[in-house]
Amino acid sequence: MYRLTTLAAIDEIPAADWNALAGDDLPHLRHEFLAAMEHHGCVGERFGWLPRHLVLRDGHDRPVAAAPCYLKFNSYGEFVFDWAWADAYRRAGERYYPKLVVASPYTPATGLRILTADSEERPALAAALIQGSVQVAERLGVSGLHWLFTSDTETDWLRAQGLMPRLGCQFHWQNPGYASFDDFIGAFSAEKRKKVKRERRRVGESGIHIRRVRGDAVTPSEWRIFHQLYEDTFDKRGGLPTLSLPFFEEIGRTMGEHLLLVLCEHAGRIVAAAFCLMGSHSLYGRHWGCFQDFHSLHFEACYYQGLEHCIEHGLTRFEPGAQGEHKVARGFLPTRTWSAHWIADPRFRQPIGAFLEHEIEAVEDYIDEMHSHSPYKATPDQSPDQPTGSQPAQA
Repeated sequence: MYRLTTLAAIDEIPAADWNALAGDDLPHLRHEFLAAMEHHGCVGERFGWLPRHLVLRDGHDRPVAAAPCYLKFNSYGEFVFDWAWADAYRRAGERYYPKLVVASPYTPATGLRILTADSEERPALAAALIQGSVQVAERLGVSGLHWLFTSDTETDWLRAQGLMPRLGCQFHWQNPGYASFDDFIGAFSAEKRKKVKRERRRVGESGIHIRRVRGDAVTPSEWRIFHQLYEDTFDKRGGLPTLSLPFFEEIGRTMGEHLLLVLCEHAGRIVAAAFCLMGSHSLYGRHWGCFQDFHSLHFEACYYQGLEHCIEHGLTRFEPGAQGEHKVARGFLPTRTWSAHWIADPRFRQPIGAFLEHEIEAVEDYIDEMHSHSPYKATPDQSPDQPTGSQPAQA
C-alpha cells in the first residue's frame, strides 16, 4: 500500500511537497532550513551527518509521510547523549558508529518527527514509516536507530513498534493568554517578580538598546556580526561552530518570516545577539553570543525578549533551548522530552533497555524537584506552577 524511499539530499523532493507534510510550527524541519544546511556544508561528511531522509509514498507515488533522517558517524549536535553507549560498544570490541538518527541537526526542539498532513490515516502512516525506518536501519547495517525529541503521541507509536523510550527534561514556557509581560510576571511570587524587574532594569541602566528584527529584515552586515558572535560563543566554550554565515544568509532569504534576531546595541555598536526560530504557535531559542559582558543581558536577550514577543504575537509556547536550571526562576518549567531507540544487537539491547527504565525514574524525580522551585504563586485550588502539560501531544 505504501512505498518507503530514502533521499540523499532534501532537494530530491520538491519543497512544496515536504512543507505540506511539515506544517507551519516546525521551522527547523522546513525544507528551506534542511536544504540550507546541505547547501553550505553544515551537514555532510565533514560533520558526520549524511542525509538519508525518509519519504513514504502511496500507490500514486504521492508523498504522504516523511521524517528527517541522517546516517551519523558521531553523537555531536543531537542533545540526547549516548556517548556511554558508544563507549560500551568500544570496550566490547564492537562498532557503535554509524547509526541512524531521525532529528533536526543541532536543534533540540520538541515536536513532530513523523511528518504528515492532517489525516485520519496518520496512525497507519506512522506505523508504516516507523516499520520502514527499522528496515532501512537493518539494510544499512547500523548499530541502532534513534528518533529524537518526539511528541508524546509519536513516542507511544514508536514504543508500540518495539522502540525503547527515553525520558529527558527541558524547561519550556506555556502562554495561557497573558496580556502583557507585566501580566505574566504578575503570576510570580513577589520575590521572584522583583528579581525579574531588577534584571531588566540593570540592562536598561547599562545603556543597552534592544531591537527585535525578523529574519527577512536583517541586513547583510547584521548577519555578519551575528555570525561572529555565534562563532565566538563556540570558541569560548571549546565547541564546534557548524553553521556558516552563508547558511544564515540563505535562510534569511528563503524563510525569513520564521526567524527572529534579537540585537543588543551599546554606544551604537552591536555587542550581543540572540537567534530564534518562529513557528505558527511556538518560538524556539537557539543561539546567543556577546562581545562584552553586561549584567543580566543574557537573560534579557535570550528569555525576556522572547517571552515579550510570544505575548505580543499570541504564540503559545517558548522553548529556549536545552538544559539550564536557571530558566525556572524566569518562568520556564520542567517539561518532559522524549526519544525512542532501536538497538540492533540483542546483547546491547537488554542492558540499554534496563538503563532507560532506571533513568526514567531518576528523571521523573528530577522533574518533581524542579517543579518545587517554580516562581508562580499558588492559589487555593492550584499548585504553584504555570499550567502546562508534559509536551504537546500532536497526533
